[in-house]
Amino acid sequence: STMRERKMRDPLHSTEPLHSSTDLSEGKEKLRLKQEVGLISGMSLIAGTMIGSGIFMSPEWVLHHMGNPASSLLIWAACGLLATFGALSYAELGTIIKESGGEYIYILRIFGSFPAFLFAYTSVILVRPASLAAVSLSFAEYAIAPFYPGCSSPQVAVKCTAAACILILTIINCLNVRLATSVMNIFTAAKLLALLVIVVGGLVLLAKGQTQSFQNGFQGTTAGIGAVGVAFYQGLWSYDGWNNLNYVTEELKKPEVTLPRAVMIAIPLVTCLYLLVNVSYLAAMTPSELLSSGAVAITWGDKVLGSWAWLISLSVALSTFGSSNGTFFSGGRMCYIAAREGHMPDILSMAHVRRLTPSPALLFTSVMSLIMIISGNFTSIVNFFSFMAWLFYGMTISGLLYLKIKKPELPRSYKVPIIIPIIVLMAAVYLVLAPIIDQPQIEILYIVLFIFSGIIFYFPLVHFKYHPHFLQRVTLHLQLLLEVAPTTRDAN
Repeated sequence: STMRERKMRDPLHSTEPLHSSTDLSEGKEKLRLKQEVGLISGMSLIAGTMIGSGIFMSPEWVLHHMGNPASSLLIWAACGLLATFGALSYAELGTIIKESGGEYIYILRIFGSFPAFLFAYTSVILVRPASLAAVSLSFAEYAIAPFYPGCSSPQVAVKCTAAACILILTIINCLNVRLATSVMNIFTAAKLLALLVIVVGGLVLLAKGQTQSFQNGFQGTTAGIGAVGVAFYQGLWSYDGWNNLNYVTEELKKPEVTLPRAVMIAIPLVTCLYLLVNVSYLAAMTPSELLSSGAVAITWGDKVLGSWAWLISLSVALSTFGSSNGTFFSGGRMCYIAAREGHMPDILSMAHVRRLTPSPALLFTSVMSLIMIISGNFTSIVNFFSFMAWLFYGMTISGLLYLKIKKPELPRSYKVPIIIPIIVLMAAVYLVLAPIIDQPQIEILYIVLFIFSGIIFYFPLVHFKYHPHFLQRVTLHLQLLLEVAPTTRDAN
């Protein structure tokens, strides 16, 4: 009896509905995530997530859709410029709405609960876990390839390695935020070093006169609207992660300064590296050799490094592991923020009472990713990741334009010229509509149906706030098991 009374008084054991707002624990010590992400860690989160498997795999597909080296390099430069413009626009949003959650929190504050729920539902259940599963499988392919020389790796080994990767990332991110950011910093440095090796190798080849790939560079350029859109998709997949810092705004030290600075340094740096790496590939291979390569970076290593080619396989494995960590770090925060706003189960909005990490949200993201790895039926969905992403990017950017035009008096420490979000919005509309108009595919209809299937859950659980009693009991037991408690929203 006494123990039960004590539990009822203790917010960790309370059976009351668990909402995480600032009025949760008046007069008590407030639990919130620490501000432990500085400028270097912020740059690492952006660059470390962006540089995954894409730059080692996508160049052949961009070249395939564009038809020649010069126009493919223009696509890579345009993708970098678009990612920079998008990130600068998001930086202004991050200084107006100083909350974590990225697109979700901006859509919620500007457009309201229903569209924000549809974004959270799609992102938490499908997009983020599928993206994490895809990058982890890519890591697994490269990590175990040396053990199966001359033949393809068995799928069981690949899936087990990918699952092990996700479980290791779960442990790291649940233990400590500083540990997770340290892993990000180390792996970002390793992958930048690997890209520099490729860049230097390419410059040496150019100095020796291997420039045949760049002669008549624009000959045979593809001009179709759909082909250019798909080439953009392939290039932008390699730049995905430019918006990751907006998912952890509340954990940034001085977000009004750190957010714009990290964006302005990290994305142009990655863009320059990507262009130089593509030039290096084309210096080492003819366009036809590049198109016939299964993995461009490996082929480059075989041609340029000889017996040291294994360094490239190792570099790609390190790169994809680091990218998985960045995707997992920000994806867990997306789930955590959506739960804190009442759009996901309450348990996902809680943090560990001692480690101050959103461990329930991280565990949920991990479980969803593991399910996708085991089932292996997510490949077609990941192929249309860019369609879904740019649909919501466009919506978020239109929200920024609304604030700039209708609410110019809102305080903000950083302003982006209005022409930049207009360009990003036009690009988003093009990227969403071009593949549909040029080559309509049934999978896009499935994606749209999945997004709107969220209506089934929104009205009873969010709008009418129907909370079955058994869910409250499950939440209580999970709190005790995971040692978590509700958090408060940042005062900003």
